Amino acid sequence: MQEYFHYFNRQVMLWGEERQQALQNRRIAIIGAGGLGSSLAITLGASGIGHIDIVDFDEVTVHNIHRQIAFKVGDEGKLKAEVAAKLLESRCPYVKVTPHTVYFEEFIKTPRTYDLILDATDNLPSRAQIDQYAKSIGTPWIYGSAEAFNGQVCFIERSSFDAFKIMDRQPAGIAGAIVMHIASLQANLALRYLAGENVKKDLLYYLYFNNEGELITQKFKMPV
Repeated sequence: MQEYFHYFNRQVMLWGEERQQALQNRRIAIIGAGGLGSSLAITLGASGIGHIDIVDFDEVTVHNIHRQIAFKVGDEGKLKAEVAAKLLESRCPYVKVTPHTVYFEEFIKTPRTYDLILDATDNLPSRAQIDQYAKSIGTPWIYGSAEAFNGQVCFIERSSFDAFKIMDRQPAGIAGAIVMHIASLQANLALRYLAGENVKKDLLYYLYFNNEGELITQKFKMPV
């Protein structure tokens, strides 16, 4: 146990040994192992979350590696969830990662319980499915999206995802740095919530760079 607290020393300084150890009993699901999912998995896996399920049916492709930091050249053709799971467990001996290499529709057929679900998908229809699933099992989830130089984050507990116009379209280009920025905000909300710290719920954060290069953050109360 002494080695455990030494590993997480800087976090123990934040909230104490009891809360840090409590993270070992937390179970989360990350839906998607691409850009957002890579950053989320590495950050939360190294923070002491005891069990992480990663859901992604897709394979690594070279044109995505620039923003999917769990993968490297040479991983092409490998299943993202399996590569990410192996990386996380090699980085932190205190996390158990289970890869689920199936479509989300197949994944939810098996009854499971979670403390939190994190969205790391790249389209609104999939997020609408996550919202429906999360509410069906009574679990909050964290929405995150990134495109070009902007992004959105929201801790969703009671709010309705119907506020978004559900459509399927081809995404625009994207900078790798904004993906990590949005994932970092998601991870901070997740870690605070799982550690028992205060979290503002059902509030949408919209972040973007204006024409002068200034980072702007706007906040919108989500409808219930």
